[in-house]
Amino acid sequence: MDVVFHTEKAVFNYRVAGVWIQDGRILLHRASEDKIWSLPGGRVEMNEASPLSLQREFKEELDLSVEIRRLVWIVENFFEYREKKVHEIGFYYLVSTEDKQALPNGPFHGVEGERLVYEWVPITELEDVVLYPEFLKKALKELPETTEHLIVNN
Repeated sequence: MDVVFHTEKAVFNYRVAGVWIQDGRILLHRASEDKIWSLPGGRVEMNEASPLSLQREFKEELDLSVEIRRLVWIVENFFEYREKKVHEIGFYYLVSTEDKQALPNGPFHGVEGERLVYEWVPITELEDVVLYPEFLKKALKELPETTEHLIVNN
């Protein structure tokens, strides 16, 4: 059971996301019907540790085993999506794989089919992407050396 709670006007979401940078590019994803990109990951399940959640999400969505390097950000994110206020707690981990991956050019789908679209985007081109939370456009260019706690109001 995912840790997400819906009310008539609001949603609480507990999310994990992977910061995977390789060859100057960052892996992003979005729902097929959406224009908003985000870092890949997903919801934490009840009684599941956040690093294990992230590893599970990468396995389910891309059939990849990722290594958790370190926690980069803890983000309290407040925004509106589909006419509902969202209160999201996010754990953003730096991830990689044991073997360097061949990076496809352009969009691609994972093992779940066409529900999600992935793309390796050059970090230098993030300003041209609709990426949320927006702090990532700047923050991904220079990762902090220690874990940061951020409160984001979009």
